Amino acid sequence: MRIDLHTHSNVSDGTGTPAQVMRDAAAAGLDVVALTDHDSTDGWEEAAAEADRLGLRFVPGIEVSAKDRWVSIHMLALWPRPDDAALAEILALTRDARVGRARSMVERISVEYTLEWEDVVRQSGDAATVGRPHIADALVERGHFATRGEVFDAILHNSSRFYVHHYAPDVHDAVRAIRAAGGVPVFAHPGAHARGRVVPDAVIASLAKAGLAGLEVDHRDHDEESRARLAALADRYGLIRTGSSDYHGTGKLNLLGENLTSPAAFEALEAQRG
Repeated sequence: MRIDLHTHSNVSDGTGTPAQVMRDAAAAGLDVVALTDHDSTDGWEEAAAEADRLGLRFVPGIEVSAKDRWVSIHMLALWPRPDDAALAEILALTRDARVGRARSMVERISVEYTLEWEDVVRQSGDAATVGRPHIADALVERGHFATRGEVFDAILHNSSRFYVHHYAPDVHDAVRAIRAAGGVPVFAHPGAHARGRVVPDAVIASLAKAGLAGLEVDHRDHDEESRARLAALADRYGLIRTGSSDYHGTGKLNLLGENLTSPAAFEALEAQRG
């Protein structure tokens, strides 16, 4: 059984519709796939219907934005109740903050590059969550860069002078909110040093006590040293090891199924559903 628990559609920063992500998953030979758009559940219904048509097992998920002080953290929430008021409020606050942050970044960038807010709106379309990838796509459309990846490497990385922080809940509060909504929290790409600072081992220990279920150990952005460290931490704190693609369609090089979650790990995660 081939299981991928981390994908994105154009509801956030992927390039395909939720239904297209499911078709891509079927073409990649997956059996189980989660849609985990940033801070939104808007793609679930469409994805679930297409997955059912294709004979895929669909897992509803969210990639919840969080932070530990100034370190940005992404927490996968698998199977949360979409009608949970407390979690929905956190997601709404974060989506609103992302818009303000994107506007501020566009203002900074436009001093040196031809770029307008309308360019970003055109790229985001009907997305529930507006983010840096939409700014990157707008800069590519303007001809300043060739690819989304080039934009991130040059001016949209976390240390860039154009970078602006946005509201996100404390990661411990996010884990507790996911659990309260019946969801299963898995720390997404916790060793991705190239994305910016990562949390120390003590934070993962603290999150385990707060209700963290798993660590995404196998991920494209983890080198072998990071994978070994995270696997050891998972064993030490009784966390479930997962692997995922973090698929974004044509927005990133990540391929569906390039990292997988084992059937045993999936069964252990599902057993923790609220």
